[in-house]
Amino acid sequence: MSEATDNATDHAEIGRKLFAGEAGFIWATASLGGLPPMEGLEIAFAGRSNVGKSSLVNALTGRKALARTSNTPGRTQELNFFRIGPDDGAPRRLTLVDMPGYGYAAVGKEKVAAWTDLIHAYLRGRANLARVYVLIDARHGIKPIDAGVLDLLDKAAVSYQIVLTKADALSRAELDKRLAATAAALAKRAAAFPVILPTSSRTGDGMSELREAVARLMDERGAL
Repeated sequence: MSEATDNATDHAEIGRKLFAGEAGFIWATASLGGLPPMEGLEIAFAGRSNVGKSSLVNALTGRKALARTSNTPGRTQELNFFRIGPDDGAPRRLTLVDMPGYGYAAVGKEKVAAWTDLIHAYLRGRANLARVYVLIDARHGIKPIDAGVLDLLDKAAVSYQIVLTKADALSRAELDKRLAATAAALAKRAAAFPVILPTSSRTGDGMSELREAVARLMDERGAL
């Protein structure tokens, strides 16, 4: 790690500039065989249907419609890949992946099963996947279906970090209680990154901290 990036302030500024720059959709696939070539570093966003993944991607990048949003659970049916950074022919530094929501979806069981298989296969086999940000609704906390995904990530030794969405719906005391409960639930999980990030796509709260976390991760992986 260079001296220039060896403090939180620098990571915060790097993260701000990174996500303020170019960002664009590059790929979508509903099958493992349709994945794009592995290039640079990837981070993925996972969560239950309608937890707010697409809204968070838009808020993180400062775009209104980079990722499609919908009030209908299960609308994201593919792995959607977004490039973050300039399209100047240089090696791509970061790819962001918006994953299909797991759990309830307004489609048939066979479709849900196919999405689930795709998610599991992607998480197990993507060598350049640096971290999965698992989105949890702050109002409800970790549910059994979330715990199942965390189990998979632990078994696959895929680094993950919890991002609480819709944190603005809670009072400060309620949010503190949720943070403590979530930290306790993660204490014995080997692949869990210990810092929990409360966010709100509606107010923008927590977005600078999430950008900083991504920049720090990139620095640790030698991608800055």
